[in-house]
Amino acid sequence: MSQARTNARKAAVQALYQWQMTGQSLIEIERQFLEEERLKDAQKSYFTELFHGVPKNLEAIDQALSEFVDRPVDMIDPVERAILRMGVYELLHRLDMPYRVVLNEGINLAKYFGADGSHKYINGILDKVAKQKRAVEIKSKGQAERSKE
Repeated sequence: MSQARTNARKAAVQALYQWQMTGQSLIEIERQFLEEERLKDAQKSYFTELFHGVPKNLEAIDQALSEFVDRPVDMIDPVERAILRMGVYELLHRLDMPYRVVLNEGINLAKYFGADGSHKYINGILDKVAKQKRAVEIKSKGQAERSKE
């Protein structure tokens, strides 16, 4: 996985967090990130897709999350909520991205930005969403791995 894409995810989590906390416009927040060169080592197109894709698909994302979280989505820690929303966006809209990559990136973001142990929470929720939304991919991966044995 490219470091530029990982950096795009890190920046997107920060931007989504800012959007959730301030309610500022997406364009304003994105402008700040560009001006402050916070996207210097990031894949800008992927940052833009994630940062605009999450709010645009928020209803479907929060619906998918609400089936597996233990509280209303709005009550989840804002950092964890940003990571979960972005991970669910990727699971739903980036079928070219293997689900394991999405889970690993979410776990790493939680270790980087989240509270102690939050990566376990992120992993558990994203894993459940993946099993529901990517069942065909997971099943075919399992069959491919069994046929190698």
